Amino acid sequence: MYSSLCYQYYISTYTILANISEKNKNHQIENTISIKYSVETILTKLCNMVSAITNGVKVSVRAEYQPSYSDDKNQHHVFTYHIFIENNSEYTVQLLKRKWDISDSNGFQKVVAGEGVVGQQPTIEPGEGYQYVSGCNLRTNMGQMKGFYVMERMLDGHQFEVEIPAFNLIAPFKFN
Repeated sequence: MYSSLCYQYYISTYTILANISEKNKNHQIENTISIKYSVETILTKLCNMVSAITNGVKVSVRAEYQPSYSDDKNQHHVFTYHIFIENNSEYTVQLLKRKWDISDSNGFQKVVAGEGVVGQQPTIEPGEGYQYVSGCNLRTNMGQMKGFYVMERMLDGHQFEVEIPAFNLIAPFKFN
């Protein structure tokens, strides 16, 4: 329930803020920034979203347990994670590769690396974003993921790593 609400609030917030910014180009810019910061802070706490910024590229992640695809008795736990990538740099970038470090609460670790994300190598213009949803299976009901993307600045071909912040994968029944 919270995840779909958080997503709707996230999208609605940016739409509202874009309209506020457009109407107040010359006035009240400080208030717009303050409102944006306050709303982002609330959404981050409410939606359990974590973010990191590298070279002007912001990566935000929110994970969600999928009980209908999980089976605690057979040690099969499915999590989805929602990735929001925002290019706040002045350059067009392309996401070329990804590398994930995944661990569960038993200490099992695995590395997943490959080209692009969900079959794509998106190009992201300055001020634009890209989002996708993917998933992870664990043998335990708690774990963590972190990693990085390899991105290329289209202007000169310079490649750089963009941090994917560490985020927890926790089944909600662990909080009871």
